[in-house]
Amino acid sequence: MPTTHQVLVNDEEQYALYPAAREVPDGWTPAGFSGSEEECVAHVDAHWTDTRPRSVREATAATRAGTGTGEGA
Repeated sequence: MPTTHQVLVNDEEQYALYPAAREVPDGWTPAGFSGSEEECVAHVDAHWTDTRPRSVREATAATRAGTGTGEGA
């Protein structure tokens, strides 16, 4: 019988697949999607388009804002 997975997300907005029958580990929150492994992978692929941790994205954006070198500069 195939295992049902759920998609989890952490504080850094990184995603993971985890067996739905298991207790969610500390530091992770259900992202509101569950299904087969393939369905969960497709969901993550569609929603996690920038795989850098949130803190890195924010630091990069702050640096660009401070120097005036945003997108397309």
